[in-house]
Amino acid sequence: MSVDRLGWRRKFGVIAPSTNTIVQPEFDAMRVPGVTSHYGRIYIPDGRIATDEGMENLLEQIRANMDDCVRSLMTMQPDYMVMGMSAETFWDGVEGNRQFVKQIQGLTGGLGVATGAEGCERALKLFGAKKIAVVTPYTPIGDTNVRKFFTELGFEVGQIKGLCVNSAVEIAQVSEKTLRESLIEINDSDVDAIVQCGTNLCMTELADEAERWLDKPVIAINAATWWMALRDNGIEDQLHGYGTLLREY
Repeated sequence: MSVDRLGWRRKFGVIAPSTNTIVQPEFDAMRVPGVTSHYGRIYIPDGRIATDEGMENLLEQIRANMDDCVRSLMTMQPDYMVMGMSAETFWDGVEGNRQFVKQIQGLTGGLGVATGAEGCERALKLFGAKKIAVVTPYTPIGDTNVRKFFTELGFEVGQIKGLCVNSAVEIAQVSEKTLRESLIEINDSDVDAIVQCGTNLCMTELADEAERWLDKPVIAINAATWWMALRDNGIEDQLHGYGTLLREY
């Protein structure tokens, strides 16, 4: 059987919003030999998300254009699918994530799917976390869905810092200073781990650094999603610079 010359271990099909400029370079930075990522873009004509209505509208656009994105990705015959957006995977809690995975599997003939929500769930269980705090770029409705997801899994959710970014594109412009201050703000003494949601927030390298000065796991959504994709496919390469998860598990 012939194999792809660059993706001789696995070819990942990555579903990403057209507005997202962070998930692709962060995934590319975490590449391992023999694994390639190939991006399909969900068309987002209106990326305004400063209000709850805007967040709902964004999700409606994603749902309307998801099928076309996945169909185009299937033409390069991927081995596995990776969701490069996190909000949709948290929406409506645990059951919402399950239904999303079923949708993608139905479009791909049953391929495995990595989602940010499930990647974070697996990571938190590995770390033995009981209480978590969260940073997101979302408005309150997005934060409510994040809280619902983790609470349904049995985690206690402390503070959630929602940054209420004006637009999907502007999420990528959130400064390291803002993210650093947000991590410090939500880091209560009884919090076991911190989770960052929003794949367009630039966080993987900062999370690695933050683990050293907070002395606890800081799970960047892109690192958790990529880790899940690799491990689901039997790829055990350990990576440095992107957090404890990829370095030790």
